Amino acid sequence: RPVAEPATPAELEATRQAVQELLERARAARPEAERVETEVRIEHGVPAEVLLGYADTAEHLVVGSRGMGGFKRLLLGSVSTALTHHARCPTTVVPEHGPDQPTR
Repeated sequence: RPVAEPATPAELEATRQAVQELLERARAARPEAERVETEVRIEHGVPAEVLLGYADTAEHLVVGSRGMGGFKRLLLGSVSTALTHHARCPTTVVPEHGPDQPTR
């Protein structure tokens, strides 16, 4: 999640660990994911700009969409929109809820 103010080193480490644990749970749920090379990084900057920088050398970008309700769910967020329009590699936007998961 974007942070508006500088995070402390402890907050950054807690975030890195939480992301690493999420990645490990995803790999456990989908054994075929072991073939996908991943790297956890915490970057400072405008999210779309940072991710577009990685898109220059990435094979594929996968980003999540933030949870929105009602009509807004039909729209992409500003980061997803920027990536799908300007990334130099294929980009997939994963909705908060998959087809087999109920919405709130």
